[in-house]
Amino acid sequence: MRRIFLKKWMAAGIAAGLLACIQIGAGAKPAALTAREAFEIATDAYIFGYPLVTMDMTRRVMTNVREPEGMRAPMGQFARTRVYPFASNHEVSVPNADALYTIVWLDVSREPWVLGLPDMKGRYALFPMLDGWTSVFGAPGSRTTGTGPQNCVITGPAWKGKLPSGLKEYKSSTSIMQVLGRIYCTGTPGDYATAHAMQDQCSAVPLSSYGKPYTPPPGQLDPGIDMRRPVREQVNSLGVADYFNRLAVLMKDNPPAHADKPIVRRMARLGIVPGQPFDIARLNPSVIQVLEAVPGAAVGKLIAWSKAGTNAGDWNLQNGWSWTLKTGVYGTDYKQRALIAAMALGANRPEDTVVAASTVDGTGQPYSGNSRYAMHFAPGQTPSANGYWSLTMYDSDCFFVDNPLGRYALNSRDQLTFNPDGSLDLCIQKYPPGADREPNWLPAPQGKFVLMLRFYWPKESLIKGSWKIPPVKRVD
Repeated sequence: MRRIFLKKWMAAGIAAGLLACIQIGAGAKPAALTAREAFEIATDAYIFGYPLVTMDMTRRVMTNVREPEGMRAPMGQFARTRVYPFASNHEVSVPNADALYTIVWLDVSREPWVLGLPDMKGRYALFPMLDGWTSVFGAPGSRTTGTGPQNCVITGPAWKGKLPSGLKEYKSSTSIMQVLGRIYCTGTPGDYATAHAMQDQCSAVPLSSYGKPYTPPPGQLDPGIDMRRPVREQVNSLGVADYFNRLAVLMKDNPPAHADKPIVRRMARLGIVPGQPFDIARLNPSVIQVLEAVPGAAVGKLIAWSKAGTNAGDWNLQNGWSWTLKTGVYGTDYKQRALIAAMALGANRPEDTVVAASTVDGTGQPYSGNSRYAMHFAPGQTPSANGYWSLTMYDSDCFFVDNPLGRYALNSRDQLTFNPDGSLDLCIQKYPPGADREPNWLPAPQGKFVLMLRFYWPKESLIKGSWKIPPVKRVD
Protein backbone atom coordinates (compact mmCIF):
# COMPACT_ATOMS: atom_id res chain seq x y z
CA MET A 1 0.00 0.00 0.00
CA ARG A 2 2.90 2.35 0.73
CA ARG A 3 4.13 1.83 -2.82
CA ILE A 4 0.80 3.06 -4.15
CA PHE A 5 1.07 6.06 -1.85
CA LEU A 6 4.62 6.82 -2.92
CA LYS A 7 3.63 6.65 -6.58
CA LYS A 8 0.86 9.19 -6.14
CA TRP A 9 2.89 11.77 -4.24
CA MET A 10 5.86 13.83 -5.38
CA ALA A 11 8.99 13.81 -3.28
CA ALA A 12 10.49 17.09 -2.10
CA GLY A 13 13.51 18.03 0.02
CA ILE A 14 13.52 19.61 3.44
CA ALA A 15 14.52 23.27 3.42
CA ALA A 16 17.92 24.15 4.82
CA GLY A 17 19.03 27.11 6.84
CA LEU A 18 16.17 27.20 9.35
CA LEU A 19 17.87 29.07 12.18
CA ALA A 20 17.14 32.71 11.35
CA CYS A 21 14.89 34.54 13.84
CA ILE A 22 11.57 35.99 12.61
CA GLN A 23 8.39 37.62 13.89
CA ILE A 24 4.79 37.14 12.78
CA GLY A 25 4.36 40.58 11.26
CA ALA A 26 2.23 43.70 11.67
CA GLY A 27 -1.32 43.29 12.82
CA ALA A 28 -0.67 40.11 14.81
CA LYS A 29 0.50 39.64 18.34
CA PRO A 30 4.31 39.47 18.21
CA ALA A 31 5.59 35.95 18.80
CA ALA A 32 9.29 35.33 18.45
CA LEU A 33 9.82 32.17 16.42
CA THR A 34 12.84 30.65 14.86
CA ALA A 35 12.48 29.69 11.23
CA ARG A 36 12.75 26.07 12.32
CA GLU A 37 9.79 26.51 14.67
CA ALA A 38 7.73 28.17 11.94
CA PHE A 39 8.63 25.38 9.53
CA GLU A 40 7.68 22.66 12.02
CA ILE A 41 4.38 24.35 12.88
CA ALA A 42 3.50 24.73 9.20
CA THR A 43 4.42 21.12 8.43
CA ASP A 44 2.21 19.82 11.24
CA ALA A 45 -0.56 22.20 10.17
CA TYR A 46 -0.38 20.89 6.61
CA ILE A 47 -0.81 17.31 7.83
CA PHE A 48 -3.55 18.33 10.27
CA GLY A 49 -5.58 20.11 7.59
CA TYR A 50 -5.06 17.71 4.69
CA PRO A 51 -8.30 15.73 5.20
CA LEU A 52 -10.49 18.85 5.45
CA VAL A 53 -8.95 20.51 2.37
CA THR A 54 -9.23 17.24 0.43
CA MET A 55 -12.83 16.61 1.47
CA ASP A 56 -13.89 20.13 0.50
CA MET A 57 -12.21 19.98 -2.90
CA THR A 58 -13.70 16.53 -3.51
CA ARG A 59 -17.13 17.91 -2.63
CA ARG A 60 -16.71 20.84 -4.99
CA VAL A 61 -15.80 18.59 -7.91
CA MET A 62 -18.42 15.92 -7.21
CA THR A 63 -21.29 18.43 -6.82
CA ASN A 64 -20.41 20.78 -9.69
CA VAL A 65 -23.20 19.54 -11.98
CA ARG A 66 -26.78 20.64 -12.69
CA GLU A 67 -28.27 17.20 -12.19
CA PRO A 68 -27.06 13.74 -11.09
CA GLU A 69 -24.77 11.96 -13.51
CA GLY A 70 -22.72 8.94 -12.48
CA MET A 71 -20.60 9.64 -9.40
CA ARG A 72 -21.59 13.33 -9.40
CA ALA A 73 -24.71 15.12 -8.22
CA PRO A 74 -25.61 18.58 -6.87
CA MET A 75 -25.50 19.20 -3.12
CA GLY A 76 -28.40 17.45 -1.42
CA GLN A 77 -29.00 15.00 -4.29
CA PHE A 78 -27.90 11.38 -4.59
CA ALA A 79 -25.28 10.25 -7.08
CA ARG A 80 -25.91 6.63 -8.03
CA THR A 81 -23.48 4.37 -9.86
CA ARG A 82 -25.48 1.94 -11.97
CA VAL A 83 -22.85 -0.51 -13.22
CA TYR A 84 -19.37 -1.58 -12.29
CA PRO A 85 -16.74 0.17 -14.41
CA PHE A 86 -15.10 -1.60 -17.32
CA ALA A 87 -11.34 -2.05 -17.49
CA SER A 88 -11.23 0.76 -20.08
CA ASN A 89 -12.69 3.22 -17.56
CA HIS A 90 -9.83 5.07 -15.85
CA GLU A 91 -11.93 7.79 -14.23
CA VAL A 92 -11.67 6.32 -10.73
CA SER A 93 -8.66 4.39 -9.43
CA VAL A 94 -9.02 1.33 -7.18
CA PRO A 95 -12.69 0.76 -8.14
CA ASN A 96 -14.66 -2.13 -6.69
CA ALA A 97 -16.89 -4.70 -8.36
CA ASP A 98 -18.89 -5.61 -5.26
CA ALA A 99 -21.19 -2.73 -4.33
CA LEU A 100 -22.94 0.14 -6.10
CA TYR A 101 -22.18 3.55 -4.65
CA THR A 102 -25.09 5.72 -3.53
CA ILE A 103 -23.66 9.06 -2.39
CA VAL A 104 -24.97 12.39 -1.21
CA TRP A 105 -23.14 15.52 0.00
CA LEU A 106 -24.98 17.69 2.51
CA ASP A 107 -24.55 21.11 4.10
CA VAL A 108 -26.08 20.86 7.57
CA SER A 109 -25.08 24.35 8.68
CA ARG A 110 -28.52 25.89 8.07
CA GLU A 111 -30.82 23.05 9.04
CA PRO A 112 -30.78 19.27 9.56
CA TRP A 113 -31.36 16.81 6.73
CA VAL A 114 -33.48 13.66 6.87
CA LEU A 115 -31.99 10.55 5.29
CA GLY A 116 -34.44 7.86 4.14
CA LEU A 117 -33.32 4.29 3.40
CA PRO A 118 -35.59 1.64 1.85
CA ASP A 119 -36.12 -1.97 2.81
CA MET A 120 -32.98 -3.77 1.63
CA LYS A 121 -34.70 -7.14 2.16
CA GLY A 122 -31.68 -8.71 3.80
CA ARG A 123 -29.21 -7.39 1.22
CA TYR A 124 -25.94 -6.04 2.62
CA ALA A 125 -25.82 -2.25 2.65
CA LEU A 126 -23.76 0.38 4.44
CA PHE A 127 -24.31 4.15 4.62
CA PRO A 128 -21.40 5.67 6.57
CA MET A 129 -21.56 9.37 7.41
CA LEU A 130 -18.29 11.28 7.20
CA ASP A 131 -17.69 14.75 8.58
CA GLY A 132 -15.39 17.25 6.91
CA TRP A 133 -12.37 15.81 8.73
CA THR A 134 -13.15 12.30 7.32
CA SER A 135 -14.25 10.88 10.68
CA VAL A 136 -17.16 8.43 10.48
CA PHE A 137 -19.74 9.68 13.00
CA GLY A 138 -22.50 7.30 11.98
CA ALA A 139 -22.82 4.08 10.01
CA PRO A 140 -26.43 2.99 9.46
CA GLY A 141 -26.69 -0.27 7.61
CA SER A 142 -26.71 -4.03 7.97
CA ARG A 143 -24.36 -4.23 10.95
CA THR A 144 -25.79 -1.44 13.09
CA THR A 145 -29.40 -0.73 12.15
CA GLY A 146 -30.39 -3.72 10.03
CA THR A 147 -31.74 -3.84 6.49
CA GLY A 148 -35.33 -2.72 7.07
CA PRO A 149 -36.75 0.67 5.99
CA GLN A 150 -35.52 3.51 8.18
CA ASN A 151 -35.32 7.29 8.50
CA CYS A 152 -32.75 9.28 10.44
CA VAL A 153 -31.78 12.92 10.76
CA ILE A 154 -28.35 14.52 10.46
CA THR A 155 -27.85 17.71 12.47
CA GLY A 156 -25.07 20.27 12.24
CA PRO A 157 -22.53 21.38 14.84
CA ALA A 158 -24.53 24.39 16.08
CA TRP A 159 -28.07 23.08 15.68
CA LYS A 160 -30.37 22.87 18.68
CA GLY A 161 -34.05 22.12 18.48
CA LYS A 162 -36.77 19.53 18.62
CA LEU A 163 -36.88 16.69 16.14
CA PRO A 164 -39.92 14.75 14.92
CA SER A 165 -40.50 11.55 16.85
CA GLY A 166 -39.11 8.36 15.41
CA LEU A 167 -36.01 9.93 13.86
CA LYS A 168 -32.62 8.79 15.12
CA GLU A 169 -30.22 11.73 15.32
CA TYR A 170 -26.67 11.69 13.98
CA LYS A 171 -24.76 14.86 14.80
CA SER A 172 -22.08 16.08 12.42
CA SER A 173 -19.27 18.12 13.94
CA THR A 174 -18.88 19.99 10.63
CA SER A 175 -21.17 21.80 8.22
CA ILE A 176 -20.12 19.80 5.17
CA MET A 177 -20.54 16.04 5.33
CA GLN A 178 -20.98 13.07 3.06
CA VAL A 179 -23.08 9.91 3.11
CA LEU A 180 -20.98 7.37 1.21
CA GLY A 181 -23.49 4.55 0.70
CA ARG A 182 -22.78 1.11 -0.70
CA ILE A 183 -25.34 -1.51 -1.74
CA TYR A 184 -24.21 -5.05 -2.51
CA CYS A 185 -24.87 -6.25 -6.05
CA THR A 186 -23.86 -9.38 -7.97
CA GLY A 187 -23.56 -7.49 -11.26
CA THR A 188 -26.05 -9.64 -13.19
CA PRO A 189 -28.79 -7.86 -15.18
CA GLY A 190 -31.52 -9.01 -12.82
CA ASP A 191 -29.65 -8.02 -9.68
CA TYR A 192 -28.69 -4.68 -11.19
CA ALA A 193 -32.40 -3.93 -11.61
CA THR A 194 -33.14 -4.89 -8.00
CA ALA A 195 -30.25 -2.82 -6.64
CA HIS A 196 -31.21 0.16 -8.83
CA ALA A 197 -34.71 0.15 -7.38
CA MET A 198 -33.23 0.30 -3.89
CA GLN A 199 -30.88 3.12 -4.89
CA ASP A 200 -33.79 5.12 -6.29
CA GLN A 201 -35.65 4.87 -3.00
CA CYS A 202 -32.82 6.44 -1.01
CA SER A 203 -33.79 10.03 -0.20
CA ALA A 204 -32.42 13.16 1.44
CA VAL A 205 -34.64 16.15 2.28
CA PRO A 206 -34.20 19.24 4.48
CA LEU A 207 -35.97 18.89 7.82
CA SER A 208 -38.31 21.76 6.88
CA SER A 209 -39.55 19.67 3.93
CA TYR A 210 -39.80 16.36 5.78
CA GLY A 211 -43.19 14.76 5.17
CA LYS A 212 -43.99 17.24 2.39
CA PRO A 213 -43.54 17.16 -1.39
CA TYR A 214 -39.96 18.16 -2.13
CA THR A 215 -38.18 18.87 -5.40
CA PRO A 216 -34.46 19.61 -5.06
CA PRO A 217 -33.20 22.71 -6.86
CA PRO A 218 -30.89 22.26 -9.87
CA GLY A 219 -27.20 22.44 -9.21
CA GLN A 220 -25.18 25.60 -9.79
CA LEU A 221 -22.15 25.28 -12.05
CA ASP A 222 -18.86 26.93 -11.08
CA PRO A 223 -16.67 27.26 -14.21
CA GLY A 224 -13.65 27.91 -12.01
CA ILE A 225 -13.61 24.34 -10.67
CA ASP A 226 -11.18 22.00 -12.42
CA MET A 227 -13.26 18.96 -13.40
CA ARG A 228 -10.49 17.15 -15.25
CA ARG A 229 -7.52 16.73 -12.92
CA PRO A 230 -7.80 14.21 -10.06
CA VAL A 231 -8.63 15.85 -6.75
CA ARG A 232 -5.51 14.49 -5.06
CA GLU A 233 -3.36 16.07 -7.75
CA GLN A 234 -5.15 19.41 -7.32
CA VAL A 235 -4.68 19.39 -3.55
CA ASN A 236 -1.02 18.39 -3.76
CA SER A 237 -0.30 21.15 -6.26
CA LEU A 238 -1.69 23.95 -4.06
CA GLY A 239 0.84 26.56 -3.01
CA VAL A 240 1.36 26.86 0.72
CA ALA A 241 -0.38 30.25 0.93
CA ASP A 242 -3.48 29.04 -0.92
CA TYR A 243 -3.53 25.80 1.05
CA PHE A 244 -3.43 27.46 4.46
CA ASN A 245 -5.94 30.11 3.43
CA ARG A 246 -8.38 27.40 2.37
CA LEU A 247 -7.81 25.57 5.64
CA ALA A 248 -8.35 28.69 7.76
CA VAL A 249 -11.57 29.65 5.96
CA LEU A 250 -12.93 26.09 6.06
CA MET A 251 -12.34 25.80 9.80
CA LYS A 252 -14.96 28.49 10.48
CA ASP A 253 -17.91 26.26 9.54
CA ASN A 254 -16.05 23.00 10.05
CA PRO A 255 -14.48 23.58 13.45
CA PRO A 256 -11.69 21.44 14.85
CA ALA A 257 -12.57 19.18 17.76
CA HIS A 258 -12.00 20.13 21.38
CA ALA A 259 -9.03 17.75 21.48
CA ASP A 260 -7.43 19.75 18.63
CA LYS A 261 -6.91 22.87 20.76
CA PRO A 262 -3.14 22.38 21.18
CA ILE A 263 -2.43 22.30 17.46
CA VAL A 264 -4.94 25.08 16.77
CA ARG A 265 -3.04 27.29 19.25
CA ARG A 266 0.24 26.38 17.55
CA MET A 267 -1.14 27.25 14.11
CA ALA A 268 -2.35 30.62 15.38
CA ARG A 269 1.27 31.55 16.11
CA LEU A 270 1.82 31.40 12.37
CA GLY A 271 -1.37 33.29 11.52
CA ILE A 272 -3.51 30.25 10.64
CA VAL A 273 -6.71 31.04 12.54
CA PRO A 274 -10.18 29.50 11.98
CA GLY A 275 -12.37 31.86 9.98
CA GLN A 276 -9.62 34.40 9.26
CA PRO A 277 -7.88 34.68 5.90
CA PHE A 278 -4.27 33.55 5.97
CA ASP A 279 -2.03 36.33 4.70
CA ILE A 280 1.41 34.97 4.01
CA ALA A 281 2.64 38.43 3.03
CA ARG A 282 2.60 39.41 6.72
CA LEU A 283 5.41 36.99 7.40
CA ASN A 284 9.10 37.68 7.15
CA PRO A 285 10.40 37.05 3.58
CA SER A 286 12.91 34.49 4.88
CA VAL A 287 10.08 32.54 6.49
CA ILE A 288 7.98 32.70 3.33
CA GLN A 289 10.87 31.14 1.46
CA VAL A 290 11.20 28.37 4.04
CA LEU A 291 7.46 27.63 4.01
CA GLU A 292 7.49 26.89 0.29
CA ALA A 293 9.08 23.53 1.15
CA VAL A 294 6.32 22.59 3.61
CA PRO A 295 4.09 20.48 1.29
CA GLY A 296 6.99 18.26 0.28
CA ALA A 297 8.25 18.04 3.84
CA ALA A 298 4.81 17.02 5.08
CA VAL A 299 4.64 14.23 2.48
CA GLY A 300 8.10 13.05 3.49
CA LYS A 301 7.10 13.05 7.15
CA LEU A 302 4.03 10.94 6.41
CA ILE A 303 6.05 8.44 4.38
CA ALA A 304 8.66 8.09 7.11
CA TRP A 305 5.95 7.70 9.74
CA SER A 306 4.07 5.09 7.70
CA LYS A 307 7.20 2.92 7.59
CA ALA A 308 7.60 3.19 11.34
CA GLY A 309 3.85 2.74 11.78
CA THR A 310 3.98 -0.93 10.82
CA ASN A 311 6.11 -1.52 13.90
CA ALA A 312 4.03 0.72 16.13
CA GLY A 313 0.79 -1.14 15.39
CA ASP A 314 -0.84 1.47 13.14
CA TRP A 315 -0.25 -0.76 10.14
CA ASN A 316 -0.11 -4.53 9.86
CA LEU A 317 2.46 -6.00 7.49
CA GLN A 318 2.21 -9.75 7.09
CA ASN A 319 2.83 -12.31 4.34
CA GLY A 320 3.16 -9.54 1.73
CA TRP A 321 -0.13 -7.90 2.76
CA SER A 322 -0.51 -4.47 4.34
CA TRP A 323 -3.60 -3.19 6.17
CA THR A 324 -4.71 -1.05 9.08
CA LEU A 325 -7.48 -1.25 11.65
CA LYS A 326 -7.20 2.45 12.46
CA THR A 327 -9.66 4.02 10.04
CA GLY A 328 -12.81 6.08 10.36
CA VAL A 329 -12.12 7.32 13.90
CA TYR A 330 -8.78 9.06 14.42
CA GLY A 331 -8.87 11.35 17.46
CA THR A 332 -5.58 13.26 17.44
CA ASP A 333 -3.77 10.73 15.25
CA TYR A 334 -3.32 13.34 12.53
CA LYS A 335 -0.70 11.46 10.52
CA GLN A 336 -2.87 8.38 10.19
CA ARG A 337 -5.87 10.52 9.27
CA ALA A 338 -3.93 12.35 6.55
CA LEU A 339 -2.41 9.15 5.21
CA ILE A 340 -5.82 7.49 4.88
CA ALA A 341 -7.24 10.64 3.25
CA ALA A 342 -4.43 10.52 0.69
CA MET A 343 -4.74 6.80 -0.09
CA ALA A 344 -8.37 5.90 0.59
CA LEU A 345 -10.57 8.93 1.13
CA GLY A 346 -13.84 7.84 2.72
CA ALA A 347 -12.47 4.81 4.58
CA ASN A 348 -14.92 3.09 6.91
CA ARG A 349 -14.55 2.01 10.50
CA PRO A 350 -12.79 -1.37 10.72
CA GLU A 351 -15.95 -2.93 12.16
CA ASP A 352 -17.51 -2.26 8.75
CA THR A 353 -14.63 -2.69 6.32
CA VAL A 354 -11.06 -3.96 6.36
CA VAL A 355 -9.01 -3.59 3.18
CA ALA A 356 -5.64 -5.29 2.71
CA ALA A 357 -3.37 -4.51 -0.24
CA SER A 358 -0.47 -6.44 -1.71
CA THR A 359 2.11 -5.65 -4.39
CA VAL A 360 4.52 -8.49 -3.56
CA ASP A 361 4.29 -12.24 -3.07
CA GLY A 362 5.05 -14.06 0.17
CA THR A 363 8.80 -13.82 -0.46
CA GLY A 364 8.68 -10.07 -1.01
CA GLN A 365 9.08 -10.19 -4.79
CA PRO A 366 6.88 -7.86 -6.92
CA TYR A 367 4.05 -9.54 -8.79
CA SER A 368 4.52 -10.16 -12.51
CA GLY A 369 2.04 -11.40 -15.07
CA ASN A 370 4.83 -13.54 -16.49
CA SER A 371 4.50 -15.84 -13.46
CA ARG A 372 1.72 -17.97 -11.99
CA TYR A 373 0.58 -17.58 -8.38
CA ALA A 374 -1.72 -19.35 -5.95
CA MET A 375 -3.37 -18.29 -2.70
CA HIS A 376 -4.02 -21.33 -0.50
CA PHE A 377 -6.56 -21.41 2.32
CA ALA A 378 -6.40 -24.41 4.65
CA PRO A 379 -9.61 -26.27 5.56
CA GLY A 380 -11.75 -24.09 7.78
CA GLN A 381 -9.55 -21.05 7.04
CA THR A 382 -11.18 -19.77 3.86
CA PRO A 383 -11.93 -16.04 3.87
CA SER A 384 -15.25 -15.11 5.42
CA ALA A 385 -17.17 -12.05 6.57
CA ASN A 386 -20.57 -11.27 8.02
CA GLY A 387 -21.26 -9.18 4.91
CA TYR A 388 -19.02 -10.46 2.11
CA TRP A 389 -15.39 -10.58 1.01
CA SER A 390 -13.65 -10.05 -2.33
CA LEU A 391 -10.19 -10.37 -3.87
CA THR A 392 -9.75 -7.77 -6.64
CA MET A 393 -7.08 -7.51 -9.33
CA TYR A 394 -5.64 -4.17 -10.48
CA ASP A 395 -2.87 -3.25 -12.87
CA SER A 396 0.10 -1.21 -11.67
CA ASP A 397 -1.95 2.00 -11.99
CA CYS A 398 -4.76 0.56 -9.84
CA PHE A 399 -7.33 0.03 -12.60
CA PHE A 400 -9.23 -3.12 -13.53
CA VAL A 401 -7.48 -5.63 -15.79
CA ASP A 402 -9.11 -6.49 -19.12
CA ASN A 403 -9.55 -10.25 -19.62
CA PRO A 404 -11.66 -12.70 -21.67
CA LEU A 405 -14.01 -13.43 -18.76
CA GLY A 406 -14.60 -9.79 -17.84
CA ARG A 407 -13.74 -10.92 -14.31
CA TYR A 408 -12.13 -8.33 -12.05
CA ALA A 409 -12.56 -10.04 -8.69
CA LEU A 410 -13.24 -13.30 -6.89
CA ASN A 411 -15.62 -13.07 -3.97
CA SER A 412 -18.02 -14.82 -1.65
CA ARG A 413 -20.82 -14.75 -4.24
CA ASP A 414 -18.81 -16.90 -6.69
CA GLN A 415 -19.25 -20.65 -7.03
CA LEU A 416 -15.66 -21.48 -6.14
CA THR A 417 -14.28 -25.01 -6.44
CA PHE A 418 -12.94 -26.44 -3.18
CA ASN A 419 -10.39 -29.22 -2.85
CA PRO A 420 -11.52 -32.63 -1.50
CA ASP A 421 -10.14 -31.83 1.95
CA GLY A 422 -12.11 -28.56 2.13
CA SER A 423 -9.17 -26.30 1.37
CA LEU A 424 -9.31 -23.60 -1.30
CA ASP A 425 -6.79 -22.54 -3.94
CA LEU A 426 -7.23 -19.30 -5.88
CA CYS A 427 -5.33 -19.10 -9.19
CA ILE A 428 -3.76 -15.74 -9.99
CA GLN A 429 -2.20 -15.60 -13.44
CA LYS A 430 -2.53 -14.16 -16.93
CA TYR A 431 -3.43 -17.29 -18.88
CA PRO A 432 -6.33 -19.69 -18.21
CA PRO A 433 -5.43 -22.42 -15.69
CA GLY A 434 -7.71 -25.03 -17.29
CA ALA A 435 -11.44 -25.62 -17.26
CA ASP A 436 -11.42 -27.43 -13.91
CA ARG A 437 -9.79 -24.47 -12.17
CA GLU A 438 -11.39 -21.62 -14.13
CA PRO A 439 -14.00 -20.85 -11.40
CA ASN A 440 -11.07 -19.97 -9.08
CA TRP A 441 -9.11 -17.97 -11.66
CA LEU A 442 -8.36 -14.27 -11.14
CA PRO A 443 -6.89 -13.01 -14.44
CA ALA A 444 -3.71 -10.93 -14.19
CA PRO A 445 -2.11 -8.41 -16.59
CA GLN A 446 1.15 -8.91 -18.44
CA GLY A 447 3.21 -6.68 -16.14
CA LYS A 448 3.10 -5.74 -12.48
CA PHE A 449 -0.16 -5.80 -10.59
CA VAL A 450 -1.81 -5.03 -7.26
CA LEU A 451 -4.16 -7.23 -5.23
CA MET A 452 -6.77 -5.97 -2.79
CA LEU A 453 -8.62 -8.16 -0.29
CA ARG A 454 -11.76 -6.53 1.13
CA PHE A 455 -13.88 -7.68 4.05
CA TYR A 456 -17.26 -6.01 4.60
CA TRP A 457 -18.48 -6.42 8.16
CA PRO A 458 -15.42 -8.54 8.99
CA LYS A 459 -15.53 -11.24 11.60
CA GLU A 460 -13.90 -10.89 15.01
CA SER A 461 -11.22 -13.41 14.02
CA LEU A 462 -9.82 -10.89 11.53
CA ILE A 463 -10.19 -7.89 13.83
CA LYS A 464 -8.56 -9.72 16.75
CA GLY A 465 -5.84 -11.22 14.58
CA SER A 466 -6.57 -14.91 15.16
CA TRP A 467 -7.24 -15.38 11.42
CA LYS A 468 -4.24 -14.63 9.23
CA ILE A 469 -4.21 -13.62 5.57
CA PRO A 470 -2.10 -16.26 3.81
CA PRO A 471 0.69 -15.32 1.42
CA VAL A 472 0.37 -15.38 -2.36
CA LYS A 473 2.93 -17.93 -3.57
CA ARG A 474 4.61 -18.18 -6.94
CA VAL A 475 3.96 -21.69 -8.28
CA ASP A 476 5.83 -21.85 -11.61
